[in-house]
Amino acid sequence: MGIACGPEKCAYVVDKLGFDAAVDYKGPELAARLHELCPSGIDLYFDNVGGVILDAAFAQLAMRGRVVLCGAIAAYNATEIPPGPSNYMNLIPRRGRMEGFIVSDYARRFPEAQAEILSFLQDGRLKHAEHVVEGLEHAPDALNLLFTGGNTGKVVVRL
Repeated sequence: MGIACGPEKCAYVVDKLGFDAAVDYKGPELAARLHELCPSGIDLYFDNVGGVILDAAFAQLAMRGRVVLCGAIAAYNATEIPPGPSNYMNLIPRRGRMEGFIVSDYARRFPEAQAEILSFLQDGRLKHAEHVVEGLEHAPDALNLLFTGGNTGKVVVRL
């Protein structure tokens, strides 16, 4: 199951990327949809967003579920320290685990990863999309796409 913003991106996640389902995080009843799609709970949640989405995932965490924190874009432009997640205490009764993830910790394995990812792309097990913005003068607009959700795929500025 994936989480995206808006019906078009949710359709993309399912129809193009091959996920079983997608939840619109700005749609009504985020927590209810997570429960509906993961009735036994979420075994693994990889988070790049934080905020209310992370909180909803904590609430639906499965027994011995794992949460991997890789980013927190919901707080990147905050002018004040945002409130922390309120459902993190669910880690205790669910015996859950939460850990940070930084790709540079795996730098020595980059060649191995590149070879494996290339094979996944070539045989279709991994889908890839890029949102190309033309010209260095549009780089600020390209960066802003990450915060507005105006992109689909990796944002690339073509020089």
